Amino acid sequence: MDIQKILSEFKKKIDLEIKDYLNKAVKEARKKDYLISEALRYVKKFVLSGGKRLRAAMMYYGYLSTGGKEKEKILKTAVSIELIHAFLLIHDDIIDRDEKRHGTNTVHFRYQKLGKRIFPESDYRHFGSSMAIIIGDMVGAIGSKIIFNSGFNTENVFRALTKLQEIISMTVIGESKDIYMDYKGEATEKEVLQMYEYKTAKYTIEGPLHLGAILGGAGGKILKGLSAFAIPVGIAFQIQDDILGVFGSEKKTGKSEGSDIREGKQTILVVKAREKMNPGQKKIFSGIFGKKNLTRKDIEDFRKIIIDTGALEYSKNFAKKLVIQGKKEMEKLEISESGKDFMRGIADYMINREL
Repeated sequence: MDIQKILSEFKKKIDLEIKDYLNKAVKEARKKDYLISEALRYVKKFVLSGGKRLRAAMMYYGYLSTGGKEKEKILKTAVSIELIHAFLLIHDDIIDRDEKRHGTNTVHFRYQKLGKRIFPESDYRHFGSSMAIIIGDMVGAIGSKIIFNSGFNTENVFRALTKLQEIISMTVIGESKDIYMDYKGEATEKEVLQMYEYKTAKYTIEGPLHLGAILGGAGGKILKGLSAFAIPVGIAFQIQDDILGVFGSEKKTGKSEGSDIREGKQTILVVKAREKMNPGQKKIFSGIFGKKNLTRKDIEDFRKIIIDTGALEYSKNFAKKLVIQGKKEMEKLEISESGKDFMRGIADYMINREL
């Protein structure tokens, strides 16, 4: 299975659904409040500016692989997880102080610029953050509403909505761990892996697979098996994401180059590099990590330390082992063969994404 082709074709289909749904939401909001309708119009631009729609694809194929038959209905319902994703990203960008995502101004930064122009004497940064928080909240509510109105079996809809709240709660736990470790300035490998499980594996892989499977009527045994696949593969996804965060280009990642270094992100790369650094490397590292005004040389020096300490090789090998573990668990699942093909492809894709 050519997973990149599958994801590309799926993205085209789901993007049409996202565009259609948000166009209707903008039109409806305009009847009540112009400011909010314009905010949703910008959210549409923000959401459609990039992303591979991995979570929506997980939800879609989680449904089909466990016996679901209504393809059009699950495609429209999968818009929900992408809007939940947007809601969490809008808030995450405030926390990380990111100004760009997929080459587009983040929501809070867009409103900071607007506030600076309209209210030059005010605290325009607070205005931007405040607007982004409430816009994110609204997008999250819309995401839940889509599942509520999906038309699937009522009991399964209730189970899916309950699961959605669990996904968001687990993501918040993971994000809180991430914030705490960043401010603490250090972390153990165990702490980082636990954060990866809550913030990424449960949110990006397990949660969407479960949502689709639940709407298809799957029971506890199937959900448990999906988790055994999703958690290791999801952690591998985050490890590769961290590698991209240091070695990827802005064109590939959609985020400012060196943003993870600038923010002092505690990752497996950083944990392992700290374990192996010599005194000279420690001095260079401490002068770069968390520095707000990074130079090109700073980024290159940081990358060299990650490579020379063996942290990059360790992280890549660890991600590969996790993917092998996840695929082994997946083969035990009693799901469709096409579903297994998709999951095999996704697992390999997790660690083969380009720099």
